[in-house]
Amino acid sequence: MRISGKNLKFTLNDLKISAQKWTVSITDNSAVTKTNGVPDGYVEGDVEASGELELITSQFNLLMKAASGAGSFRGLPTFDAMGYGKTERDELKVEMFGIKLKISDLIDADSNGGSALVHKIPFDVTDPDFIRINGVSYLRPEETADIIG
Repeated sequence: MRISGKNLKFTLNDLKISAQKWTVSITDNSAVTKTNGVPDGYVEGDVEASGELELITSQFNLLMKAASGAGSFRGLPTFDAMGYGKTERDELKVEMFGIKLKISDLIDADSNGGSALVHKIPFDVTDPDFIRINGVSYLRPEETADIIG
């Protein structure tokens, strides 16, 4: 058996969320340098990471309970999150640091029914620790050494 979305669990600090779907994407703006139109190396660019959770209402309400404790949704502090999945053959652990949540699609309802209401929660990675994949940092230590987190 291989890892699938059914095997991945998502945790936001101590809150365990069962997402219908979740994504995380890294944008690395490193680029090829050229001399006279011929590649001759590269330069490192800025990086960013973002993602999205799709939650059914019961899971969204768990998140809103945490927001209530913080005084508002926007008042939720940044937190670390992890996606983890393991099967007999494979294991994947993605750690994301300094997650800041937003709400995009609060309600997207179809009056025909047939599927559960889903709430879309985009997020950004805001901490210099950025992302670790199976314990390996995406960024080199010297890239974040002088950044105060």
